[in-house]
Amino acid sequence: MSIYAIADLHLSFSVEKPMDIYGGEWVNHIQRLKSNWESMITEEDTIIIPGDSSWALRYEEALPDLAWISDLPGKKVLIKGNHDLWWTSVSKLNQLYPNLYFLQNTFYEAEGFAICGTRGWICPGDDDFTQHDQKIYKRELGRLKLSLDAAVKAGFGKDGQEGRSRIIGVLHFPPVADLSKSAGFLDLFEEYGVIKVVYGHLHGKDAYGNGIKGIRNGVEYILTSTDYLKCMPYRLL
Repeated sequence: MSIYAIADLHLSFSVEKPMDIYGGEWVNHIQRLKSNWESMITEEDTIIIPGDSSWALRYEEALPDLAWISDLPGKKVLIKGNHDLWWTSVSKLNQLYPNLYFLQNTFYEAEGFAICGTRGWICPGDDDFTQHDQKIYKRELGRLKLSLDAAVKAGFGKDGQEGRSRIIGVLHFPPVADLSKSAGFLDLFEEYGVIKVVYGHLHGKDAYGNGIKGIRNGVEYILTSTDYLKCMPYRLL
C-alpha cells in the first residue's frame, strides 16, 4: 500500500478544452495517464491530486471528469486548483464517491500519515503579486494552518526524538516565488515538521525551474504536474 501524487489532470469530458494543442507531454495525456495509473496503482493505494482536476466551469460539467477519476484504482485525495471553478462545498463533493475525498481545512489519514493542504496562491516575490493577492495569500496560509492543526490535534505532530511529523503537505501553487521574500507556506511546513510537500500548477520547460525542488530545512518539495511527470504518478511512500 503506497501513497502517490499527480497534479493538473486537466480533464474535459464535458467541455471543449483539448490539452493536446499544447503539444509535448499533453498529447494523448488522458489515455497515457490511465494506462500508467492502472499499471502502477492498486485499490489499496492512495493518490493525492493537487488541484486542476477538471476544466469544467460548473459542478454538473465536472461530474463526468470526477466519475473518470473515481473509476481508476485507489483512494483519491483532491484539493482545489485555480482552474477548478466547478468546486462547490466539500460536504456536497464528499458525498459523490466513497473513493474520492475533497480536502479543505482538515486532513486525510493514509498509511499512518496525515495529508494536509490547501490551494495556495501566488506568493510575495512574484512579479504579478498585488495587494489583492496579499489578501488571498494570507487566507490560504490560514487554511493551511487549520489543516495542519487538525492533524496535530489527531496525533500526527512532531516526534519527540526525530523532530519530524507524519504529515504530507499539499498545495496547488508552488509554495514560494522568491526565497529572499516572505515564504509563509515554507515557514508553516517547517514549523510543523512536514516531511514532504507536493504541488503542481507549473507547466512547460520554462516554468518547471520556477518551482522549489529537493530538500530545504528537512522538508522535501516535489513538483507533480502531469506534464512534468510525463503522465506517470509519483510514488511518495
